[in-house]
Amino acid sequence: MTDATSGSGADSNSNSNSDSITPVDLDGEDFRDPDALRRRAGVSGDPEFDQHFLIDDRVLDRIPTYISENTDTTHILEIGAGTGALTDRLLAVGDTVTVVERDSTLAAFLREEFTAMIDDDRLTVIEGDALEVTLPGFTTCISNLPYGISSEILFKLLPSGCPLIVMVQREFGERMAADPGTDTYGRLSVSAQHYAAVEVIETVPPTAFAPEPAVESALIRAEPREPEYTVTDETFFLRFVKAIFTQRRKTVRNAIRNTAHISMLDTPDAVVNAADETLLSQRAGDLTPSEFAELATIAAEKGK
Repeated sequence: MTDATSGSGADSNSNSNSDSITPVDLDGEDFRDPDALRRRAGVSGDPEFDQHFLIDDRVLDRIPTYISENTDTTHILEIGAGTGALTDRLLAVGDTVTVVERDSTLAAFLREEFTAMIDDDRLTVIEGDALEVTLPGFTTCISNLPYGISSEILFKLLPSGCPLIVMVQREFGERMAADPGTDTYGRLSVSAQHYAAVEVIETVPPTAFAPEPAVESALIRAEPREPEYTVTDETFFLRFVKAIFTQRRKTVRNAIRNTAHISMLDTPDAVVNAADETLLSQRAGDLTPSEFAELATIAAEKGK
């Protein structure tokens, strides 16, 4: 969604660790009213295009407080700026902000509404699809992402090595942050956690938006980290993880053999023969990212 897509109301649940939060002080700031922004923009939102505008200013005020202590806010990227309600808050904590908005009407409104910030070189508005435009260099991304393309956008952002605070569909966010052995742990969990430590920091009710989405949202924080393992071929690693999870109910041994056409292995039996029996006897949902990396390394060496 746009700044419209996700957020949380006053009754939303916070799962964050307060010890890792920077006490961003927004007291005294006079921010634009979300409803007034919608009226001036002349838009009401369109669920068919993932437009559910975040209208709870208490939620908007909370989002910057989740910025971690050591995060560099020199250049904040926002994808799906909508009417600029979140943009307004980001300008209070970042040196410069770049927003990407694909709706031409909203992009034009943002340029008019924030003319002073644009003239001061503090705000840049890029009109276009975030999956198609060339994103600028940024130090952190804080966004309400369109649900329909959340995965594609995130895996364009995660390799940057920059911190992310993004709003997504709650189920999607919980799968990103899931631990091995849980029902929600899967390909998304392994792939996301390969790049970052992911946590759900707030759940978000539909009432925070207008029009209300049909599902709950979640605010997640992804802090980049160096993995505790080495992956020599990242593309193959991600493809291997995808392949094994297509047969998550099978043992890893059988999954390797049955999905060679997906992982593009020529000799899957050679991989099985070289791998540790402890890993082969487990199922995909029980393996940690580091164990997947161990298997992927063997697969790349023995199976291709």
